[in-house]
Amino acid sequence: MNDDQLLRYSRHILLDEVGIEAQQRFLDAHALIIGAGGLGSPAAMYLAASGVGHLTLVDEDTVDLTNLQRQILHTTQSVGQRKVDSGRETLVRLNPTIELTTIAQRADAALLDTLVREATVVLDCTDNFVTRHAINRACVTHRVPLVSGAALRFDGQVATFDARSPESPCYACIFPPDDHFEEVACSTMGVLAPLVGIIGAMQAAEALKVIGEFGQPLVGRLLMLDALSMQWDSFKAPRQAGCPVCGAA
Repeated sequence: MNDDQLLRYSRHILLDEVGIEAQQRFLDAHALIIGAGGLGSPAAMYLAASGVGHLTLVDEDTVDLTNLQRQILHTTQSVGQRKVDSGRETLVRLNPTIELTTIAQRADAALLDTLVREATVVLDCTDNFVTRHAINRACVTHRVPLVSGAALRFDGQVATFDARSPESPCYACIFPPDDHFEEVACSTMGVLAPLVGIIGAMQAAEALKVIGEFGQPLVGRLLMLDALSMQWDSFKAPRQAGCPVCGAA
């Protein structure tokens, strides 16, 4: 690290659990963030500010006026712009020293197979089960840690899955791909703006713990927040031997 980096990241370096060693791991890491909306916005901003050396941001959408209530990567001037381009502008202003890759296309299985294998950690900031399961399968295949978040109305959840560990479940252990979950979206159900900030920031924190190799990531636990009562609940999520994705891994 040079003098500017030592100064920029000094508040991390002061933490005994982080120090120069973990901060250097941040600088050497590559975080893949899928989704540049409500969850991806704070997650990307905190990872950029923390000095994760390479961020790849994937999203096929454009910025809509209805996004601005919660998607803090974007501004009024971004309306009509591709989200990854708007996100790049924000992240460059926040930390011009990191490398940014932006991909304006849907995260299908072929793209994920290419991107996940190159990542240190993956953050699922999407809002539909099909994409979430595709991301999970790619992370299990390539043994890359996955930090998953979700938020709707006043309810949020976050969990970390680490396919490198034989004890870790995968996303499909908790939400089997063959189960029929009702797809609901913010566009029809609504979402409290700060809720996505809370969950997205927690995804960033989990990713940093995974990269930096400190603390206890949420592996084997599902953390859920009811923002109406500000009540947190933590549930154990063991690996399922019969899981169609990781059961034979």
